[in-house]
Amino acid sequence: MPSRQAIKDAQLEQGLFLRRLLFVGLLILLAFAAVIARLIDLQIVNHEHFTTLSQNNRVRLEALPPPRGLIYDRNGVLLAENRPTYQLEVVPEQVRHLDETLAQLGELVAIEPSDVDRFRRMIRRRAPFQAIPLRLNLSDEEVGILAVNRHRFPGVDIQARLGRHYPLDAATAHVLGYVGRIDERELARIDARNYNGTSHIGKIGIERHFEDELHGDIGYRQVEVNAQGRVLRVLDRQPPQSGRDLILGLDIGLQLAAQEALGGRSGAIVAIEPQTGEVLALVSMPAFDPNLFVNGIPASTYSALRQDRAQPLFNRALTGQYPPGSTIKPVIGLAGLEYGVTTASRTMFAAGYYTLPNDTRRYRDWRRQGHGLVDLDLAITQSSDVYFYDLAYRLGIDRMSEFLDRFGMGARTGIDTTGEAPGILPSREWKRRTQNMPWYPGETIIAGIGQGYMLTTPLQLASITATLAMRGERVRPRLLRAMVDSGDETPQWTEREPLPPVSVRDPMFWDQVLEPMVHVMHEKNGTAYGSTGRDAAYMIAGKTGTAQVFGLGEGEYEEDEVAAHLRDHALFIGYAPAESPRIAVAVVVENGGSGGRVAAPVARKVMDHYLLNGHPDDSPNGRPGGAM
Repeated sequence: MPSRQAIKDAQLEQGLFLRRLLFVGLLILLAFAAVIARLIDLQIVNHEHFTTLSQNNRVRLEALPPPRGLIYDRNGVLLAENRPTYQLEVVPEQVRHLDETLAQLGELVAIEPSDVDRFRRMIRRRAPFQAIPLRLNLSDEEVGILAVNRHRFPGVDIQARLGRHYPLDAATAHVLGYVGRIDERELARIDARNYNGTSHIGKIGIERHFEDELHGDIGYRQVEVNAQGRVLRVLDRQPPQSGRDLILGLDIGLQLAAQEALGGRSGAIVAIEPQTGEVLALVSMPAFDPNLFVNGIPASTYSALRQDRAQPLFNRALTGQYPPGSTIKPVIGLAGLEYGVTTASRTMFAAGYYTLPNDTRRYRDWRRQGHGLVDLDLAITQSSDVYFYDLAYRLGIDRMSEFLDRFGMGARTGIDTTGEAPGILPSREWKRRTQNMPWYPGETIIAGIGQGYMLTTPLQLASITATLAMRGERVRPRLLRAMVDSGDETPQWTEREPLPPVSVRDPMFWDQVLEPMVHVMHEKNGTAYGSTGRDAAYMIAGKTGTAQVFGLGEGEYEEDEVAAHLRDHALFIGYAPAESPRIAVAVVVENGGSGGRVAAPVARKVMDHYLLNGHPDDSPNGRPGGAM
């Protein structure tokens, strides 16, 4: 049977084709509509957003940290400078695998775990596009190694920065302090915008106190970068504003002479210009090298400094608190005159000990046989303890405390630096408040010779000495002499800051305590005549002192039988020239023994250097001691 062929339906096929064509056309139109909608979104609706993203892929804003202000002494000697240094920096957002990158960098240069920990803490506080230092103070060899391998590490770069350096090392450590890396606590209190790109901040001393002036203002530069983050060209730049330079009243020559005068012993020396309050020297020994702290001190080195029994990190001049001993006797004598409980001509027999009425306890004199018949002049000249035991008993602790308070005893001087301790000025109220105990008469007796609860700092002693030299006129001690703005060579001088003066009923009272201080140095029976004042080329007014480190009760003190660290501290205060004071000095030699034998010669060397080495009385602008 022959096959049959299906009849072809042309109309049906044409309809099917048209339907398919319509469907495909609709799909094409929908696709074009989606493209157009996306273009509208990109080019119109979100045009500004995507333009910014595109620009940021090509242009980067970098912070330019300001150069830190320099620090000079009164004669223009540079004490703190900035030196070029290289550091390894990382931009986190440009590093794909941060942990792997850090590990690979550690194979090229030494990176301590503390460096990594600090880096990770800074990541949390800074924007991801900001460069964060990983290693500071790279050596030339390390810079070369990193430069050769830099192509392997997108987002990693070597930057030249200015690092702090102290050319005189330990000689200025306790005056200037030092800078160090910014820690988390400091990041929380500083203006993060102005410290963007800055890795260091003042930690203690002048560097900390004048941080705002020394730091300056940040600058910026806009740079074009490639895909690896390398800078191609600078598009715009706003230069940073350098920090202000500081000129201190410090005389570095005198500072070094004072340090040498201590001869390797532990102690402190503070020298002040009485008229202005400018600190000429501030020495605390032993000291340390502040450069160790700038880029992070090794843990072993820091531990050794902390555990050193000589305490080189301890600023004895500002923070050390010592019994003033007999150095306070001129002030106690002045109090006796002011309150009318004694006169300059009143005499008493000073035996080898003193007893209170109805009390058998003996308060011994430093001289076993006593001083015999003494008046106020002889009592200061020979440093009679018995005379001042009696005077303290007549005054009472409340009047003594009130009068010493006029000189600033027991209170911070307010010097322009950090770390100053207040000392202790005991009184009935003080003992009730701090110990909840009554005051006893015997405590009044020993307070009369600067012992017992009474504590003072070497800076306080120097300030009191300056007040004596100026016959009651008081000026706040200060380290800063002038500031110099960036780009301006004209110093802006700081002004002396007068304090409430010490006034007395009769100006003659000053002569009656200051003349004996001259006798201490220049009369044969003076406690510093033989060791210090006999051959002086100028007149010195001074007072020796010896402060007990531990209680003796009623026993005798034999220096050779006492351990070195328990021996008395040697103290001295003085000013010169006596007739026209230009320098006031306070010296504390720890466990030095006799103030007249040990501390007074140290002060004499300091005074000799300042007065006999050509320091002028006046300089341009009426500023003593020369100008930068």
